[in-house]
Amino acid sequence: MMITPVHRFRDIERTPEYLQPEKCVPPPSRASLGTMWFIRDGCGIACAVVTWMLVFYADFVVLLVMLVPSRDYVYSVINGTLFNTLAFLALASHFRAMLTDPGAVPKGNATKEFIESLQLKPGQVVYKCPKCCSIKPDRAHHCSVCKRCIRKMDHHCPWVNNCVGENNQKYFVLFTMYIALISLHALIMVGFHFLYCFEEDWTNMGNLWQGFCSWCISLCLPFQLHCFVFTECSSFSPPTTVILLILLCFEALLFLIFTSVMFGTQVHSICTDETGIEQLKKEERRWAKKTKWMNMKAVFGHPFSIAWLSPFATPDQGKADPYQYVV
Repeated sequence: MMITPVHRFRDIERTPEYLQPEKCVPPPSRASLGTMWFIRDGCGIACAVVTWMLVFYADFVVLLVMLVPSRDYVYSVINGTLFNTLAFLALASHFRAMLTDPGAVPKGNATKEFIESLQLKPGQVVYKCPKCCSIKPDRAHHCSVCKRCIRKMDHHCPWVNNCVGENNQKYFVLFTMYIALISLHALIMVGFHFLYCFEEDWTNMGNLWQGFCSWCISLCLPFQLHCFVFTECSSFSPPTTVILLILLCFEALLFLIFTSVMFGTQVHSICTDETGIEQLKKEERRWAKKTKWMNMKAVFGHPFSIAWLSPFATPDQGKADPYQYVV
């Protein structure tokens, strides 16, 4: 078998002088480990809190500024139910992505006893992470924020305060999808809201041209809107209504673009079975190539079902060897 530069590098790492198992403290027993995974990172916690606050702000504006004052009861009920359902799924996906172990390798398992238990054959190589003193499976990378090696690590996302890896990629993809959907829904509702309110204004003016001029003036001087423009459209004052809607438009447009791009890149990574780090580092492909559909089922679960869209369904990824050593 031809030895590639990667294999030569890892052969060096297999030598006892490099592994130094006597310097590794045995990992804690599973009985002493907590069941909840949570990263204590100040920046990540702040970003996660901001994410929830922005969703709650959008829900506040949609409900109390646009839907509750509306005279169309059916319109309000349908859009309110749809928006809140998508928002709930988005926050549930965020919660699961943040508190799910992304695939952390047991810390400190590079002990002499563990290495001997692997019963490595001649030609087999292992890689020890010098930072967390663990034997790394193939395709695992060390995260400096989580301070752990993560299997199939794609990237560390501060917005979910966690790494996106083998076990929580489904929840991250759902989070980006649902945030993009509620952002698009909010933009559509704001557009209809403005059209409805200014249509009332034009009717009262009795002239389309005068209504257009009034609309232009209102955009330039939002605090000089005539009171009757938003009298039937919002329970808030006209200046407050305009400010709230403009902020919602800015937030929704920004997150629609951001999450749509993230959703697309994640789906592409899943279909090609290549993580973001592997693409960035242009790592040599050493794993079996599968079809795009098989790659999707590996992340979202076997078989295809409505559970793919649920953040409460844990994907059944099948049995897999946690250590896939390069031979």
